[in-house]
Amino acid sequence: MVSALLDLLMPAHCVCGAPGGDLCAPCRAEFARPRGVHRPALAAGPPVHALGAHAGVTREAVLAAKLGGRRDLARSLGSCLAAALPALLPLPGRSAPPAAALWLVPVPSLARAARRRGGHHMRHIARHCALALRARGCAAVLAPALRLARDAGDSVGLTAAQRVANLSGRVLVRGRALPPPTAPVVLLDDVVTTGATLSACAAALARAGSPPLLALVLTEAGRPA
Repeated sequence: MVSALLDLLMPAHCVCGAPGGDLCAPCRAEFARPRGVHRPALAAGPPVHALGAHAGVTREAVLAAKLGGRRDLARSLGSCLAAALPALLPLPGRSAPPAAALWLVPVPSLARAARRRGGHHMRHIARHCALALRARGCAAVLAPALRLARDAGDSVGLTAAQRVANLSGRVLVRGRALPPPTAPVVLLDDVVTTGATLSACAAALARAGSPPLLALVLTEAGRPA
C-alpha cells in the first residue's frame, strides 16, 4: 500500500527522465560496451575494463548513485557489472566451494563521505552484482575487504601524482573479510580516472595474499594531467 502510494506520488524514473524504472533499456545499453583501460598507474596491476565512458547518461547514473541519493540504481548498475563478467573471466558454477567462488571486492569510500551519502555506494552496487551473478548460476561472494585510513583525503581535483601520494600506505585490509588465498578476486569501482585508486587497492590485496584477477569499473573518465 505504502509502496504503491509512493510510486504514484513519485514514479520511478531513469536518470534520462524516462518513466518506469531506475535505468531504462537504452541507458543500460550504454553500460554494455566493456573496453580495456590503460593508465601508467595500472601497469603493474591486473587488467582493467570499463563498461562505458564517464559522459552523458552513464556519468549521470554513476553520480546519481554516488552523490544523488539514488540507491535504487545499485541494482541495475550491479546487474550491468555482472553481465560483463562472463566475457572477461571463466565463472564458477553455482555449487562451487567458497575457495572457487568469485569474490567481489568493492573499492572503499572515505568513511566520512560514506556517512554523508548514507552508505558505501560501491558496496551496495557490488552486493547487487553478486546477487545478479548468483541468479545466473555463478557462485559469487561480496567481500568488503578494504578500507581507507582516516587521514586519506578526497581525490577530486588531484593530479595523478597527487592521487598516488594521497593513497600511499592508506589503503588498509579488513582481515576478516579477505577472500581465501586461492579464490578468484574481482575489484569493482565506479570510475577510473588516473588508475591510482585501483592500483593501490590491487596492491593492498596482493600483499594480503588475495591478488585480483581483474578490475571492473562502470565508467572511464578522460585522461587527467
